Amino acid sequence: MAAPHDLTALEQAGAIRSGELSPVELTEHYLERIDRLDDTLGAFVTRTPQLAREQAAEAERQAVAARREGRELPALHGVPVPVKDLNHVAGVRCTMGSRALAEQVSPLDDHLVTKLRGAGTVMLGKTNTPEFGLPCYTENGIAPPARTPWDLSRSAGGSSGGAAAAVAGGLAPLAHASDGGGSIRIPASVCGLFGIKPSRGRVSGGPLLHDITGLSTSGPLARTVADAAALLDVLAGPMPGDPFTAPALPPGETFTAHARREPGRLRIACLTGAPIPNVDVHPDCRTAVTDTAKLLGELGHCVEELVLPVDDSIRYAFTRVWSVIAANRPVPAEGEELLMPLTRYLRDRGAEVSGTDFASAMYTFRMLAQTLADGLMPQDGGYDVVLSPTLAAPPAPVGALRDDADPQAEFAAIGAFTPFTALYNATGQPAVSVPLHWNAEGLPIGVMLGGRYGDEATLLSLSAQLERARPWAGRKPSVW
Repeated sequence: MAAPHDLTALEQAGAIRSGELSPVELTEHYLERIDRLDDTLGAFVTRTPQLAREQAAEAERQAVAARREGRELPALHGVPVPVKDLNHVAGVRCTMGSRALAEQVSPLDDHLVTKLRGAGTVMLGKTNTPEFGLPCYTENGIAPPARTPWDLSRSAGGSSGGAAAAVAGGLAPLAHASDGGGSIRIPASVCGLFGIKPSRGRVSGGPLLHDITGLSTSGPLARTVADAAALLDVLAGPMPGDPFTAPALPPGETFTAHARREPGRLRIACLTGAPIPNVDVHPDCRTAVTDTAKLLGELGHCVEELVLPVDDSIRYAFTRVWSVIAANRPVPAEGEELLMPLTRYLRDRGAEVSGTDFASAMYTFRMLAQTLADGLMPQDGGYDVVLSPTLAAPPAPVGALRDDADPQAEFAAIGAFTPFTALYNATGQPAVSVPLHWNAEGLPIGVMLGGRYGDEATLLSLSAQLERARPWAGRKPSVW
């Protein structure tokens, strides 16, 4: 057998079901790799070896019993899945990437953690995130920066940078991540991974810190489309108290099954220019999109160029809502002085947003979603998918986007780096980043596919078709 971390998550699960691989053996393998490599990659804020070993031992007992009794196990039973440090795991430290919360211990599990436990997965630890998940890099005051394994001088992105560094560096087979403005797709792009931002309401955000704006959701980061689909199957589904609920799949259907199906002939819009003003898209990112458009045409799809009106109203609305989110993060009074300059800047701005201004910004999001649903992607005759760059530039060096002396300029630089991703957070539509391209420097350049609300299935089928046509999982960074 290949080394355990060379196997996909579904291959690992299959080996566990057959008895060829033990969850205990698999967990120890990853714990050893974390001990050896994580100081370089900056993937984890908190490691949980004791919890991981306990869960692995129980998973092994369940696997032995299932083989003896001839019963099925969950699809990812015994497979390690770390949790991003913005989410709560009972009894485990939850810093949210902030020195102000460095000693906070979670009182109970978030709903998604409950689902991960029920699926028999193993938690290796809490992955690194910037403070409160606010910027698109992963640098904070409590852990080393998260770095892309493809070039250790460059950032793994954010805010799920630790999760992406873990998966791309072989410290976990796949990982939970979250996305409020691109925070799954950005790290997927710069780390050469496949990442899904699900539809609003697909994955529960409760019970402790609901995002009432609807911008944020949790989803998977993985090396393959099928692995990501399998984790989405685990995470998906409503829970009590959820303010949003995405349309369920038909009975008996799974996202994993859709990742194994052909998508049929699709009408795809190709967008290369940024939809906000004064943003230049790097030639590498444009090339990635045009090459993907050509490949899609070769696969039989109808690909048409799309030019969206350049409009700053979305960025303006997003900034207001994002600032209010930052201002509402619970911080002890004595912890305010420990916050990062960008966090303080956004909290100050958020405190100045009036109720009517906040409502107006949210209304802008809803009107944008309606415009896309009615005009660009109607069910009858519209585009099925929108293709664009994931980012406007290749992976950034560690520290390049951060500007502690001028957080206003930093926030502007973040927006220029990520002009495409927040659109789908505003509308609630699903979107994925697909790792089809590497530039001349050997850096991954992701492309993004956006779909109709509730239609992750089409994005998964199309992404899997692209993966079969141009496989990427065999490409591994030197740290592998």
